[in-house]
Amino acid sequence: MSVSAEPRPRVPARRPAVRDRSIDAIRSASLVLVVLLHATMVGVTVPDGAPAFENALETAWFAPASWFVQMMPLFFLAGGFTGIGSWRRARSRGQSPSEFVGARLQRLFAPAAVMFAVVAAGLLLLSVAGTPADIVATAGFRISQPLWFLGVFALAQCLVPVLAGWHERAPISAVGVLLASVLLIDSARFATGIDAIGYLGLAAVWLLVQQLGFWDADGRIDALSRRARTQAAVGLVAVAVLLAVFGPYPANMYANQDPPTLLIALLGGAQLMLFSLARPWIRRVVERRTVAVIVDWIGARAMTIYLWHMTVLIALAGISAAAALSGAMTLPDLHSPAWWLTRPAWLAVAAASVAVVAAIAHRFDRRTPASPTSAPVRAACAAACGVGAVVVMFVAGLSWFVAAACALLALAVVRIASRREDPSVVGAPARPRHSLG
Repeated sequence: MSVSAEPRPRVPARRPAVRDRSIDAIRSASLVLVVLLHATMVGVTVPDGAPAFENALETAWFAPASWFVQMMPLFFLAGGFTGIGSWRRARSRGQSPSEFVGARLQRLFAPAAVMFAVVAAGLLLLSVAGTPADIVATAGFRISQPLWFLGVFALAQCLVPVLAGWHERAPISAVGVLLASVLLIDSARFATGIDAIGYLGLAAVWLLVQQLGFWDADGRIDALSRRARTQAAVGLVAVAVLLAVFGPYPANMYANQDPPTLLIALLGGAQLMLFSLARPWIRRVVERRTVAVIVDWIGARAMTIYLWHMTVLIALAGISAAAALSGAMTLPDLHSPAWWLTRPAWLAVAAASVAVVAAIAHRFDRRTPASPTSAPVRAACAAACGVGAVVVMFVAGLSWFVAAACALLALAVVRIASRREDPSVVGAPARPRHSLG
């Protein structure tokens, strides 16, 4: 694939300034799949009268399946698509990069503050009630697992103004440098055997995938022939498979996410090509009224759903364990025929519970955001507090105390990201978007 560097003017206008409903649809569908996948991972048993919580998908057969259900690249592709569009519109209105960053951080961390506060209260109540410390620690750990996304996505969105400018000046070199960074990080990690080096890929890999979303927003991907996009998708997957089979990379795509590796970027590129091929069909489907209503409902609560879904699943797992211990129900052995037969009912209960909690939590999120700060220092400090909260959570573990600290940091993000002269960051009820992008 050969694409020449973009000529001036700096801001390309390859797509009309209208909302691409296919992006909304694929993001909502991916979010639903993530929730259902995490629900399937919940394994609860009560061997010897003591509750045990396991990842039910830690099996050999899940490795090949993970290539089809690894959806995280699509979130960053969509974030890149919508992020660069939002930045260009903001820039055309005279908004500064600091104001763009401030607005983005408010949207991401306002719902996070509520979630962290509730989790802190819940973990504290469990401890006070005499719940074994290992079970409380397991609950905190499981709740925290998907929250890496909050910090990394916030960082990626904060860098949109800088990376968009780089993309507009030299789109090929921008992707090339990020790709080289990913290769360098992976090489250093595998050569030294120090897995911690791989966590530098939390920035490099996901920024690379987001950068591909910029290309999609410019129409560069759709401009390729269907044959070229098909060949690119097949080629990228083939390279990833070869690296997994004969190289040092794990075969499980979720293992390649922690820490992120080149294979995630390759999968993201393939998903982008396939999404581009399916875009006309997706647009037709989302035009149907029922589908549009569902997509819009999920999209308006996307970040709320993502932040809360694991807390809901852990609560359901705890209720199941308590019911089994009391004799009110019998839990089947993991992976037994009975366990698989009960999965549809479990997934339905999980999805309904997440939807109810998201609807309730969204009522607390629906506030008019304060005007974003125009001060670069305040925007940078807000971003540092947000990313720092997630780092603290993973370094220290999500205890009730850490969750409370994260709630305070999230509130600090919202406060610092607003203009100093605003008397309050909480205003009259409104309907701001809390989407993932």
